[in-house]
Amino acid sequence: MTDQGLRIGIAGITGRVGRLLVEEVQAAGAVLAGGTVRDKAKATGLPEGLALFTNMAGLAAVSDVVIDFTHADTAIPHAQALADHDTAWVLGTTGLSGAQQAAVLKAAETIGVVHAANFSAGVTLVRRLAQMMGQALPAESYDAEIVEMHHRQKVDAPSGTALAIGEAVAKGRGVALADVKESGRDGHTGPRKPGAIGFAALRGGQIVGEHEVLFTSADEQITLTHRAFDRRVFATGAVRAALWVQDRPAGYYGMEEVLGLPPC
Repeated sequence: MTDQGLRIGIAGITGRVGRLLVEEVQAAGAVLAGGTVRDKAKATGLPEGLALFTNMAGLAAVSDVVIDFTHADTAIPHAQALADHDTAWVLGTTGLSGAQQAAVLKAAETIGVVHAANFSAGVTLVRRLAQMMGQALPAESYDAEIVEMHHRQKVDAPSGTALAIGEAVAKGRGVALADVKESGRDGHTGPRKPGAIGFAALRGGQIVGEHEVLFTSADEQITLTHRAFDRRVFATGAVRAALWVQDRPAGYYGMEEVLGLPPC
């Protein structure tokens, strides 16, 4: 995978995924255009002479594509800066509010945006299979449950990936996830609601990410499992998305399009 002319910028370049992205951009043969940091004085261990910026506008001006795994609070200003500079956007931020998601979609009218809760090829395929299973297995007969586990430092639950898998199941069933989601059961909850999509979140150690989707009936159980062993898988997928989106017209894309999966 090479593209020596493509300039890729990295938002939050000193973060754990940001540093992996530096290596993956270089391995892909693309140009590492620069990155954003909170404090330039504390930005150590990066390639010598790399352009560093404290705002997205500066990075967008020198990049063809920016990969962004920062925070939901940055989505609106980042969307505006990237659209203003006609710079494509690979966005891995989850937990966006309605207004933040609207800003992303607005930017996609001007630039190519690849937005995914998880850039792993494996998770993308699990989501597709979960949608197909949600469509094929009747909700009144097959209970859908999603279990995820992450490292102890993770601050949100369920994970963005778990919610994305739940959205896929709900799409397959023709319902809105918000109407059928059950999360964090505790105490005397009563019997399981028919058609519910349940979530359980576990935290401990330094687990990168584990997700399990279970469809259980009175007679059988089907399980889909994905385990990430290294955060590098997310960086590799994001760079793959950056190389893909450079030649695409303005629009809002997911990893399904990057992997070339047929519409579903």
